[in-house]
Amino acid sequence: MNITSGIKDTAQKVVVYGPEGIGKSTFAAQFPYPLFIDTEDSTKRMDVRRFDKPQTWQMLFEQVDYVIRNPQICMTLIIDTADWAEVLASKSICATYGKKSIEEFGYGKGFIYLQEEFGKFLNKLTEVVELGINVVLTAHSQIVSFEQPDEMGSYDKWELKLGLKKTEKRTAALLKEWADMVLFANYETFAVKTEEGKKAKAQGGKRVMYTTHRPCWDAKNRHDLPDKLDFDFKHIAHVIPSSGSYVSVQTEIKSEIPQTPEEKAKHLESLKAKIDEFIDNTPEPVPDVPSNLAELMNASGIRYEELQKVVEKEGYFPEGTPIKNYGEDFINGWIIAFWSQISENIIRNR
Repeated sequence: MNITSGIKDTAQKVVVYGPEGIGKSTFAAQFPYPLFIDTEDSTKRMDVRRFDKPQTWQMLFEQVDYVIRNPQICMTLIIDTADWAEVLASKSICATYGKKSIEEFGYGKGFIYLQEEFGKFLNKLTEVVELGINVVLTAHSQIVSFEQPDEMGSYDKWELKLGLKKTEKRTAALLKEWADMVLFANYETFAVKTEEGKKAKAQGGKRVMYTTHRPCWDAKNRHDLPDKLDFDFKHIAHVIPSSGSYVSVQTEIKSEIPQTPEEKAKHLESLKAKIDEFIDNTPEPVPDVPSNLAELMNASGIRYEELQKVVEKEGYFPEGTPIKNYGEDFINGWIIAFWSQISENIIRNR
C-alpha cells in the first residue's frame, strides 16, 4: 500500500464545446505539440499535424492505439470532434447487429450499447493520458429546453451535442464525468434598445469561454480558473503540462549528438541501420483493397495473404478469391466490424 500526498501535475483531459465556427479547432491547435484525429475534416484549412480522417470506429481505435505504441509523436492528442466520433460508434454498432439505426433496437437498448462503446473509447484515451499526453476532445453545442424536477417552468440551456437525440444523453454525461476540464465557448452578446418601445437588438460578439457550471451551460475545471475568460489558449496555458514522452525523447536525442569524427561516423552507421530496419518492417502497399480496410491492415501490420486465409478458413469465399471481390457489404459488415478480433487472432497465430 503506497500512500502519497501533494499536488500531482499530470496530463489533462480537456473537453471544449461550443457553436460551429467559433474556433474550437484553432483553440485546440495551440496545445503543446498537437496531433489531430479529425473526424469531420474541420482542419483541412489549418497547418496542423493530423491522421487520415477515420472512416470507421475501428480505424479511430487503431489511430489511438498507434499513439499509445508511439508516445513520442505528440504531447497533445486532439479528437475533433467527439460528436462525429459518436456517429462512427453508432454506425459500428448498427453494422454489428444488422440494424439500420441506433433507435431500431427499441427500449433504448441501442443507446446502452452506444454508452458502452463510448466508455471503451474514453478508457483508451485514459491510457494516452497516463503516458503523459494531454487529450482534448472538441464538440458542438446545442440549445435544449431544461426543466428541474423541483422547480416550476423551464429554461433554455447549452449542452454537448451528444446522445444522437435529446432523450438519450448517456455519452454526454459520460464525457463530462471523464474530463478534468470542460470549457464552454460562446459569443458574448448583450441586448440594446435603440428606440423606446422598439424590440432590443443583440450586439457584441466577443468570443469567451466559461469554466464553471451555471444553470444555462455545463462547465468545470479543477484549477480555480476565473468563471469567464477570453477564448484564447494563453489563459489556460499555465495549467496544461507541456512535458511527457516527446520531451524526454528529444532530450535523449540531443544528448546523443556525436562530437568527434569517429563518433559521427559510428552515429551515421547506426542511423543507416535503423533506417534499413524501418524499411524492412514497413508493410508493403495493400493492393486492390478499399482504403479504409488498407489503413487498418497497415496500422496492424496484417498482410494481404493472412487476411485471405482467415476469410477462406471461415468458409465465406473460395480459396484464392481476391479481397476486392468480397464486396462492400462483407468488408464493412464483417471484416471491419470485427477487425479487433480478426487482427488479434492473426497476430496470435503467427
